[in-house]
Amino acid sequence: MPAFDHEVAAQRSLFLMNNGAASSGSGSLPRLPGPDDPLRIAYLTYRGKPHVGGQGVYTRHLTKALVDLGHSAEVLSGQPYPILDERVPLVSLPSLDIYNDYFPMRMPAWWELKDRWDYAEVTAFSSGTFPEPLAFSLRAWDHLKSRRNDFDLVQDNQCLGYGLLLMERMGLPVLGTIHHPITMDRRLEMQHAESAYQRWSKSRWYAFTKMQTRVAKRLRRVITVSRSSYDDICRDHMVSPERLFVVPVGVDPELFIPLPGIKRKTDQIISTASSDVAMKGQRYLLEALAKLRSERPTLKLIMVGRLKEGSAAQRTIEQLGLEDAVEFVSGITDERLVELYNESACAVVPSLYEGFSLPAIEAMSTGCPLVATTGGAIPEVAGPDGETCFMTIPADSESLAAGIRRALDDPEAAKQIGAAGRERVISRWSWRHTAVRTVDHYRALLEDTARDRYDRR
Repeated sequence: MPAFDHEVAAQRSLFLMNNGAASSGSGSLPRLPGPDDPLRIAYLTYRGKPHVGGQGVYTRHLTKALVDLGHSAEVLSGQPYPILDERVPLVSLPSLDIYNDYFPMRMPAWWELKDRWDYAEVTAFSSGTFPEPLAFSLRAWDHLKSRRNDFDLVQDNQCLGYGLLLMERMGLPVLGTIHHPITMDRRLEMQHAESAYQRWSKSRWYAFTKMQTRVAKRLRRVITVSRSSYDDICRDHMVSPERLFVVPVGVDPELFIPLPGIKRKTDQIISTASSDVAMKGQRYLLEALAKLRSERPTLKLIMVGRLKEGSAAQRTIEQLGLEDAVEFVSGITDERLVELYNESACAVVPSLYEGFSLPAIEAMSTGCPLVATTGGAIPEVAGPDGETCFMTIPADSESLAAGIRRALDDPEAAKQIGAAGRERVISRWSWRHTAVRTVDHYRALLEDTARDRYDRR
């Protein structure tokens, strides 16, 4: 079966626009708030995994910080749903949940298909591509059609589906948020494919990135989280540099702290496993662990995340005989995560590429020594090797093992690097600062929108 044709989907979206579907609802355009008015934000995230993975963490903390500043934010999300501050309402826009943790790649039964968006999702899935960004964006547009006067603008969190263009058409300004271009994931997955069939399959699955490029190019204003991602987005999504801006993510400096009375375990290291894809470098971390256990037989790895049955990580653990050396923990509270960072000799970010790396700054904020690769934006975030972190080469288990060994062999040096890493983080990043900078871009977007409306008069 051919890959889902996003060009056809684009033409259908434009057909909807030109035939008035995008301008349904009230005939008047939404009001434009004054320069100091509190803003009403419709925040979109097609996935909001609450404990690991950047999208859910970013959603929870940014929307809380926006409300702290006096604005109102309402989150529209598909599964898995985010955990939000009690002041932030959640509008559930359920997908068919094809990629759930318990029965992934499940083909929905015909009686589960309730509307045209469900049919669009299952059609795209049947053709081999990842359907959630497109289907969610259309569900969100459908929901907002009757509520466009409830909001001043939309912030999209990495969805980049055609529904965003329909929202703009009906008068809702859209601020795009791209943590990194998913084209980078595609590139790395293709490089690590083990057969021609895998390359073909992954090429079909990542076909949705063509849609994301088309949408990103057309959005009036886009923010990203690092200079590294900025460069990659300009290149891969062809976003004009004058429409793309850097707003780093944050950390809660009052939560992610060194805990007195907790002694570091010299035989425990910690990492996160938000997804089992090549980009995250789990294979190289597991290989490094196997090498180090020949010297330190009691060394243990805590992986924050869920081990999926039949995953590449599970196969690697079994091949290397690490069943007793790796413990996966999932669904833990932030407070427990802070305890684990304080207990561990070092935290490891083995990624081949990161657009920012929330786990890196959360670990550093607790004073936990960080071992990380130079993939993507990590050097920009973690700082100089030997000063605020231990840097290693991406996709190199020998280099990663050497970096971890440096942290384990010299606890005093590791302690100093951990302290310097915390100072770097708390002096640069907080969720309040992220929210303030984001609001600046909300207002700039609204000013641009008002100017365009005036010019059309």
